[in-house]
Amino acid sequence: MALDEPKSEDEVIDEKGTKFIIEKDLFDQVKPINIDFITTPQGAGFKLTANLAEGDGCGSCSCH
Repeated sequence: MALDEPKSEDEVIDEKGTKFIIEKDLFDQVKPINIDFITTPQGAGFKLTANLAEGDGCGSCSCH
């Protein structure tokens, strides 16, 4: 995850006032994407879970 400005090839999702930007092509491949804010003993952050095909990597990533 990184801070960025939306481009014409991006999908912008506004969830309760927080904007998430993802490339439209990538979004079409992995949607739906679930975004949760979690707190763990290691800290707090966003957890993203996507519909990735088996063999294309892990099914989720956490960004703290």
